[in-house]
Amino acid sequence: MRDPNEYKEFSRLTNGSLLINEPMDRHTSWKIGGPADLFIEPSGVEELKTALFLAVEKGIPVTIIGAGTNLLVRDGGIEGIVIKISGGFSEIIADKNIISAGSGVKLNRIALFARDSGIGGLEFLSGIPGTVGGAVVMNAGAYGVSLSDIINQVFCIDFKGNEYVYSSDQLDWGYRKSIFQEKELIVTRVLLQGEAKAESLIAADMEKIISSRREKQPLEYPSAGSVFKNPSGSYAGRLIQESQCQGMQIGDAQVSLKHANFIINRGNATASQVLSLIDLVRETVKSKTGFSLEVEINILGRC
Repeated sequence: MRDPNEYKEFSRLTNGSLLINEPMDRHTSWKIGGPADLFIEPSGVEELKTALFLAVEKGIPVTIIGAGTNLLVRDGGIEGIVIKISGGFSEIIADKNIISAGSGVKLNRIALFARDSGIGGLEFLSGIPGTVGGAVVMNAGAYGVSLSDIINQVFCIDFKGNEYVYSSDQLDWGYRKSIFQEKELIVTRVLLQGEAKAESLIAADMEKIISSRREKQPLEYPSAGSVFKNPSGSYAGRLIQESQCQGMQIGDAQVSLKHANFIINRGNATASQVLSLIDLVRETVKSKTGFSLEVEINILGRC
């Protein structure tokens, strides 16, 4: 834990939210995680720049998060400053078939906005938790479609406050991969390319997707979605199921019986329990199938 006096100057960030020793289980979909030394939700780009400037000036480490839906925070919490990109980045507008969305906009809200605007091609976002900024970083996707398929441009800043605009072909997309995993850049806004489509058809496709999620995913428990990437030539969920890992449990962390690639929090799971279960699943799958599973989630914080 750093000296709280290091954070006194951050009190000038009065428009957004600023909290000391904020439990990260309040900000992750797994409902797991120790405290952040300092937790900031900036009210917009200028406040974000101020926070970054102060942090760099003082040599304080910075962690950027979105909705925390693809995140496991260790039980020791996170050193330095956690900056959550949320309500200060929530503007969403449409221009013809292009949607401009702040990086803090939830994916499901974008899907609903696109439906109401008669813009198709974004239906796969229905029911996906998380924000568009985090989804761009991870190149999230579902039902055979990824963010990279609909990205037009991405606006971002670096830790010195310099602003950049990237077109989609500059972002080195891959499976659950983008350039933002390698560079210290923070997504602030995105342009999404859709196509004209009747609202009734969009609504029908969205309902099919949402119904499928309810049927196949353990939405009644906290989780972070799919834990492992699909290895080349197979599917992580299938390998976990074939290896008879479903139902494996350490503490309150359990491999879901409903979806093999989900680890759920049955009540009071800790990060150490989830990590131990991840290791157990990987070892079991490797020994029974020969496949080495790679985690899809981000793991942060002190042990």
